[in-house]
Amino acid sequence: MKIFLTGATGFIGSAIVPELIGAGHQVLGLARSDSGAKSLIAAGAQVHRGDVEDLESLRRGVAAADGVIHTAFIHDFSKFKENCEIDRRAIEALGSALAGSNRPLIVTSGTGIAGHTLGRAATEEDAPASGPNAIPRVASEEAAASVGSQGVRVSVVRLPQVHNTFKQGLVTYAVALAREKGVSAYVGDGTNRWPAVHLLDAARLYRLVLEKGSAGARYNAVAEEGVPVRDIAEAIGRGLRIPVVSKSPEEAMKHFGWLGVFVGSDLPASSALTQKQLGWRPTQRGLIPDLNEAEYLATARTA
Repeated sequence: MKIFLTGATGFIGSAIVPELIGAGHQVLGLARSDSGAKSLIAAGAQVHRGDVEDLESLRRGVAAADGVIHTAFIHDFSKFKENCEIDRRAIEALGSALAGSNRPLIVTSGTGIAGHTLGRAATEEDAPASGPNAIPRVASEEAAASVGSQGVRVSVVRLPQVHNTFKQGLVTYAVALAREKGVSAYVGDGTNRWPAVHLLDAARLYRLVLEKGSAGARYNAVAEEGVPVRDIAEAIGRGLRIPVVSKSPEEAMKHFGWLGVFVGSDLPASSALTQKQLGWRPTQRGLIPDLNEAEYLATARTA
């Protein structure tokens, strides 16, 4: 299959490219810049110029492909709600170009979409939280449901903290904040949990959803159901050689800024149904081992 991949030059997309090509697929990667286009060509992909806000460029990409994997997202959390609405419009544009064709569309969301008040690990069957517990990223799944109702063969991959030694999802922002503040912090007793998956395991799941996924299904890309946030903070503290401290919920927002909403949340998630349905088995190492060998440590140890 020839797959139109948005976010093809990003952290996750750049791992999906070789995963798809290695399985015999062709990749048409969305690129905003000349440097992005060059990196795609070097990886063996074809280039489609455009971006997620250029909806016509998205429709043209769909027209040239047998299916779509949508991983592009603007990661500016100071404008999180606005960027989630941009994602909604992008998904609607992709879906409008796929309607009636039976070509697959895979949309990206997050495992935290089900909210933080479940009292258990979120599963693929949990609908996005609504009301005061809703997070703006619900826009992505609402758009997926909307295009699905129009006959688009759409499925959703929900991501936790995706990591390797170079980047670790929201943890990357926590590292930068700890370096700036001179302390690595967690909230309360730090037993609240974040799920995680290695980048290569996540890339493999996208391919399996493309090849074996069901229309209307949600899939959780979770290898570790819940890594205690205190363990994460302690790994950062060791790496940066700075103190590890607890912050009260009242102190959290001042210390963490926008990240405080996430740092204090308990967001465990399960991938049991995903593993059963697709035969996906995470095989890469966990979040803490990657943090223990992360690239930022090289700077910290020579400072």
